[in-house]
Amino acid sequence: MYSFEPPLEIGRIISRPNRFIMKVEKENEIFTCHCPSTGKIGNISLDGLPCLLSVSCDKSRKTAFTVEAISVDGAKSWVGINQNAVNRYVEHFFRNGLLEPMVRNGAAILREQKIRNSKLDFRIGDVYVEVKMPLMYLSCAVGDTPIPERSASYFERFVRHVTDMADSLRTHKAAILLLCFVYDAPTFKAPPATEKNRVIKDAVLDAVRAGVKIWQMNMGVDRRGVILLKYFDITQLFL
Repeated sequence: MYSFEPPLEIGRIISRPNRFIMKVEKENEIFTCHCPSTGKIGNISLDGLPCLLSVSCDKSRKTAFTVEAISVDGAKSWVGINQNAVNRYVEHFFRNGLLEPMVRNGAAILREQKIRNSKLDFRIGDVYVEVKMPLMYLSCAVGDTPIPERSASYFERFVRHVTDMADSLRTHKAAILLLCFVYDAPTFKAPPATEKNRVIKDAVLDAVRAGVKIWQMNMGVDRRGVILLKYFDITQLFL
């Protein structure tokens, strides 16, 4: 388990005034909290949902808490939303040897490795790993939600990453695009094609044909920490 020290606290979301901030009620007091996902979180109305909060140790920060997870079933289960922290969870499971046979020798992991025009999240031996945490398309208790349009810069960055990962296979053993969900998500389904995301789908298809593998990783989160639920190869779904 990736442990939270101290354990997370429970609150209730009042509103999300902007993409960086959530207003949260905790113990009958309203706090301005950091939202660690700047994009849309599924098609979910966040107002009134239970949430899990971590306490910031940074005294200079304007917000004392970060919203780590939300619940859509009355706090029976949680959906992690901290896109800033997901790499820490993944690194923990690699270092502790819990992600074999995806990649062996996970303790040798290196962060933020540059190839060509991209900075990828990890390199483990001769394998590059890029982590993505899709939050704009959620499949949980509220059902499937359509993916909204993203900015041009997001598409350009994603296409650059997968293209450079494919090019890395000329000199490296393997490259993995790891789709991470901090809840027990069903097998990922690519959203319906639009003019913009068709560019991504084509880039992913080209990368897969070049040898890039795509894996899905599901984790669970509660007040104590994050556990690994399962992980599996979904490369064939993109062919």
